[in-house]
Amino acid sequence: MAQATPRYLEAILHHDIPLTRAMGLRVLSWEDRQLRLGIPLAANINHKSSMFGGSLYCAAVLAGWGWLHMRLHEAGINDGHIVIQQGAVDYPVPALGDVVSECSDPGDAAWEKFLKVYQRHGRARLNLQSRVLCDNQEVVSFSGQYVLHR
Repeated sequence: MAQATPRYLEAILHHDIPLTRAMGLRVLSWEDRQLRLGIPLAANINHKSSMFGGSLYCAAVLAGWGWLHMRLHEAGINDGHIVIQQGAVDYPVPALGDVVSECSDPGDAAWEKFLKVYQRHGRARLNLQSRVLCDNQEVVSFSGQYVLHR
């Protein structure tokens, strides 16, 4: 099994979700159970010279997807498929430059419950929060429910 590194996840994303290549997505870091993705404005610009809302949404969703993938990989769980079931997004201000999308650990209790349900039923849901920053200002807040199923 490959080590859970930023390069490992970037290769998975670019292979399994080709849109990430077109977006110019880069995995910046995976440290202390926090995932950070970088997305350039140039590949995602809209007619108003800001980042396209769909790209911002994808950046937020992918931070959660990638976070879950990395945690599962580290736990040795590779028999499931991750999908986003639902998400809520807020765009408080436009992104006028490159962005960083990040997702942090939801806490040990949520993680342990998620693993127990998955091991028992072969399907489990986990709520993850992500945010997208531009020049250290939050341009997107996102809450998503991810499902892992065999």
